[in-house]
Amino acid sequence: MRVLIVEDELFLAEAIRDGLRLEAISADLAADGDTALEQLAITAYDVVVLDRDIPGPNGDEIARHLSEQTGAPRILMLTAADRLDDKASGFESGADDYLTKPFAMRELVLRLRALARRSTSSAPPIREFGGVRLDPFRREVYRDGRYIALTRKQFAVLEVLLSAGGGVISAEALLERAWDENADPFTNAVRITISTLRKRLGEPWVIETVPGVGYRMSEPAL
Repeated sequence: MRVLIVEDELFLAEAIRDGLRLEAISADLAADGDTALEQLAITAYDVVVLDRDIPGPNGDEIARHLSEQTGAPRILMLTAADRLDDKASGFESGADDYLTKPFAMRELVLRLRALARRSTSSAPPIREFGGVRLDPFRREVYRDGRYIALTRKQFAVLEVLLSAGGGVISAEALLERAWDENADPFTNAVRITISTLRKRLGEPWVIETVPGVGYRMSEPAL
């Protein structure tokens, strides 16, 4: 999952981002409406955590803009305003969910996962391929019934590969989906993570390198 956090309180925004990273959720920051719209135009986010009271186009204006777009990310509106009328106007602007400050990080994570699940309701929640079974909500991975302990980054990379259903995912796409905007595009982090993930999953290898193109899940040779 990749999330955009639109929040002008830097300390809170960074705290949310760091908390989400601990849950293997990639998160980018935008401190105002103009920056948020720019990032939304170039990056495919699953969910936007949107503070209503931000400089530039405010949260309601951004929500209305996104609600007019096909395939737009889900919106979790974040604000200190907790009156029913405030919540009603937020939903009318296009919000899919509403969370008032202060909040527990655990609740935010649960709501984000629920929104992401809703946006991909046509896909099975548990992903399986080549004997590998990944449960994104229990955060568990099994290979032929054997539990596999993965790091957060290995889990995120495997989830992206499994979601492609055997399709090839480029290193650039993996970097975009499993890391965040601050990742160095020239880093070898993807190659290293793929290598360690292969070893964790064991033989026969189920992650194939397609030279010059990227990586994909493949059925193990019999």
